[in-house]
Amino acid sequence: MLGDKPCFATIAVKNREEARSFYEGVLGLTDVGIESPDVIAYRSGNSVVIVYETEVAGSNQATYATWAVGDEIEDVVGRLKAKGVSFEHYDLPGMTRDADIHVAGGTKAAWFRDPDGNILNVVNQSM
Repeated sequence: MLGDKPCFATIAVKNREEARSFYEGVLGLTDVGIESPDVIAYRSGNSVVIVYETEVAGSNQATYATWAVGDEIEDVVGRLKAKGVSFEHYDLPGMTRDADIHVAGGTKAAWFRDPDGNILNVVNQSM
């Protein structure tokens, strides 16, 4: 039923303009121009990331969105770090860490937070 339908990330934020600075200025996403006072929709590859304003923002303790960056993961992590992004370090079973990148076999991943504490992730996968 839904397997052939597009899916998009929906991320709660407390301050839309602060979120705009992060998602556009730091992550480089492009506003697609949806007119709504509490929502910003961004293009990210062939996907959409919806950012919406709510008082419960930042309460999720799990990953909100993942970007598949393929072999560019080290470069992407370095560029995000240069823009002031701090990376999360987790003790995960079966994973080691090389600086800010967690490694398990051939999988590499790095987690970081937006200004509201929402957990975001980049992986060396290609979709």
